[in-house]
Amino acid sequence: MNTNFLLPKRTLRVFFLLITLIVAPAGILYAVAAFSVSATVETTAIGADQDDPAIWIHPSNPALSLVIGTIKSSGLAVYNLDGGLVQHVNQDGGMNNVDLRYNFPLGGETVDLVVATNRDSPINTLAMYRVNPVTRNLQNVTADPPITPILSEVYGTCMYLSPHNGKYYAFITSKAGIVEQWELFDNGAGKVTGVLKRSFDAGMAVEGCVADDVYAHLYVAEEDVGIWKYGAEPGDGDARTDVDTTTSGGHLTADVEGLTIYYTSANTGYLLASSQSVSEYVIYDRLSPNNYISTFNIVPGNGIDGTIKTDGIDISNAALGPLFPQGVFVAHDGNDDAGDSNFKLVPWQNIAAGPAPPLTIDTTWNPRLVGIKTEAKFIASINVGPAPLSVTFTNLSTGEYDTCLWLFGDGGSSSSCGNPTHTYTADGKYAVSLAISGSGGSDTHKRPEYIWVGEFKSLYLPVVRNP
Repeated sequence: MNTNFLLPKRTLRVFFLLITLIVAPAGILYAVAAFSVSATVETTAIGADQDDPAIWIHPSNPALSLVIGTIKSSGLAVYNLDGGLVQHVNQDGGMNNVDLRYNFPLGGETVDLVVATNRDSPINTLAMYRVNPVTRNLQNVTADPPITPILSEVYGTCMYLSPHNGKYYAFITSKAGIVEQWELFDNGAGKVTGVLKRSFDAGMAVEGCVADDVYAHLYVAEEDVGIWKYGAEPGDGDARTDVDTTTSGGHLTADVEGLTIYYTSANTGYLLASSQSVSEYVIYDRLSPNNYISTFNIVPGNGIDGTIKTDGIDISNAALGPLFPQGVFVAHDGNDDAGDSNFKLVPWQNIAAGPAPPLTIDTTWNPRLVGIKTEAKFIASINVGPAPLSVTFTNLSTGEYDTCLWLFGDGGSSSSCGNPTHTYTADGKYAVSLAISGSGGSDTHKRPEYIWVGEFKSLYLPVVRNP
């Protein structure tokens, strides 16, 4: 057993429990009290050994988003948000854990990449899929030969998109406690392969993990011990801090299984974990030092049974149509009332209302923008004409940004991130620029002498000068 938990932090936890209050970094007081919620949707059960879910957000119609769940004996199940089965991928082996990221470069385009651990013996590999946004089906894009970890048996997995180098990684966990980090990339033939970049010993059995793509943190659940936080970059080594423990003074009960992160546009949010043996879910502040907030469980309600023996969990802050307009939490149910296993879906606002004060609800952060280069770009509706000349500028910028500054060249400006209209009243040639910035970075697009205002007679002067 690991013994390097920090004693002062444990003592502080006990003190907080005695006074029944937790102080968050911003000075907010959270009552230490468990609460209960009920699912509003459950998925069609496929056997008794489903395990881990991942939420895929549709690029244009969030109501068509999916829950992708593993089946240890027969692959992956793809579900609608109403729980109905869309696809059963059962030809590639038994899958244990699953995760996904958007905008993965593959075959000359960007795709939504799904990675799952294939525990079938002697396969013991990573299985790779892309999501077809039209059919909403998974398509196998595993390279031949596939990624075969050094681990004797693959167990859990989570993906990571580095904010520092833009590369994609998969972490693979094991019952022996060893964690491997693999860089993923196109093998040149439109298939996904990888190379081992890092390996470290997390202690005893490790399955659940989740990576923070903004803060470059990796959270690992050592099942009998607690949650550890590592650096997620391949050069970060094995230095770690403890988030919480299953021992006295902690808020977890072994086995510690699924981990997931609730993101917000303000780069705040929550880390959530499942305590399998007591069927509880523990909420922490996403910001260091990951203070404990509250604990909840999922009980029967709405004609749906509660959850027990939860393994994997996932969460989305996105507005996913009429069923989940403020986000959704998905939890594995190890023993559905029909005797099988499935996944339960809970509206995030029901969970957010549990602690006092309530948790944040923020549907504005868009995970589909992570991995897209932040690049400023715009065009004009017209470039040339007599004064007064009214010009509408179309913002074609990409990536994650939330602040904009337009400079129209005549002293006028706008902070709109939309498509502003500006009227030029004096003759002249004007440079126009757009500067954007946000969590994805910053960029400026400047076009000199872009707008020409006046009575220009040249036959060779184009009317619109957009590239």
